[in-house]
Amino acid sequence: MKAFLTLMSIILITSTICCANQNKKDNNETKTTKNDKQKKIEKIQLTEITRGIHRNSIFTPTFKITVLNGDSTKYTTNPSEWDNISRQAEALDLSKISELQSPTTGRYSDQALSSTLLITSGGTTYTSATFDAGNPPKELEALYYTIRQPKGKKKKTP
Repeated sequence: MKAFLTLMSIILITSTICCANQNKKDNNETKTTKNDKQKKIEKIQLTEITRGIHRNSIFTPTFKITVLNGDSTKYTTNPSEWDNISRQAEALDLSKISELQSPTTGRYSDQALSSTLLITSGGTTYTSATFDAGNPPKELEALYYTIRQPKGKKKKTP
């Protein structure tokens, strides 16, 4: 009987240690997955075009470049700003952004700039359906209005 109790104690202790190690491993995998997801978004580009106006904004983890009719300006991107932008992009179903419907059609007659979002994630670029500048599909609103506001220190580029 004493040998049986000792054996049961050993099994119980071993099980507890194994479960604790498994929980620690699961927590580490969760952290790794979260870090991989944050690094997943590589670049976001907003293109807005009409006759006579060509505006392009490119966001990366370290900089933003805005181009207006060939005149470019480079901004530094702080990490918290990029985290906010990439978190918003990650919340989207990227494979479906090309199917999102624009709420207005002013771009058809040059009443609005024709806008497109391009999001590069994991080496793949996802392109949104075209929409009117200032009036994106509801699903893209938060990301669109965040990237339309340049922040950071300006550096003029040639």
